[in-house]
Amino acid sequence: MYRARTTIEQWRIFQAVVHCGSYAQAAKELNKSQSSLNHAVAKLQAQLGVQLLEVKGRKTHLTSIGQVMLRRSELLTQQVEDLEQLASSLEQGWEPTLTIAVEHFHPKAKIYQALKQFLPQSRGTRVTVYDTVLSATEEAITEAEANLVITPELPRGVLGTCLCYSKLILVAHRQHPLAHLSQIAYDDLAQHLQLVIRDNGKHPNDRHGWLKAEQRWTLSSFGEALELLLEGLGFAWLPEHLVSEYLKSGQLVQLKMRRGATRQFASYLVVSRPQHQGPAGALLERLILNQYLN
Repeated sequence: MYRARTTIEQWRIFQAVVHCGSYAQAAKELNKSQSSLNHAVAKLQAQLGVQLLEVKGRKTHLTSIGQVMLRRSELLTQQVEDLEQLASSLEQGWEPTLTIAVEHFHPKAKIYQALKQFLPQSRGTRVTVYDTVLSATEEAITEAEANLVITPELPRGVLGTCLCYSKLILVAHRQHPLAHLSQIAYDDLAQHLQLVIRDNGKHPNDRHGWLKAEQRWTLSSFGEALELLLEGLGFAWLPEHLVSEYLKSGQLVQLKMRRGATRQFASYLVVSRPQHQGPAGALLERLILNQYLN
């Protein structure tokens, strides 16, 4: 096993001398004697077999080797501080990891803003954000696969906070035959290719959405469906926020259904196991709620 010849304290003293510009100033900064700092740095250089600092006049300067070692040592001491902070946070019940499951059609911009605010307060907590579709969203709650879940439906006995409402609208390419009809009935849809998003749960439920088209292709994401629509293939229900720019440019059109051309969903924020929520999860929950409710 490798045994380190140097100590973290030696590297911190070396950094202080560099940043303060002299041993005297570093001694004041660290509340140590100047002789102890000289001894620490001299021993560090001897142990490494390289010269890190050189004194010119009253100033202390880095050597070329010292410049490289300074950058690497600062990474090292920062990692040690982070490790010590993590240990303290874990001792206080701070979660080392958090997982957020989000129903696929939900717009994520405000979630990302909440995560941006969470980062400087995260104490090293690792965050995973993943998309769920239909039954997978419910499973994320009932099987506690995620700490926080954004879902359009609340399972029985589960409480959630409504964040917003989202729309799925029926769209196709502007040159698609359906785009030229002034009033579209369900029988008209049945004659064309439907693009649907796969339920990615362990026990998929294929009863959601209108699935009576003679031909349908199943895809893993709305992004894939959008790319196929832009190629002129099929029709699909897509989130309004995802297609708004394409509707404005005229590349896609909203189909003129006699009824049922839009589907509106609420988005609820759910804590899957409230009794087990720690301070990191509570903080992230609060930041997400602030984005939507304030």
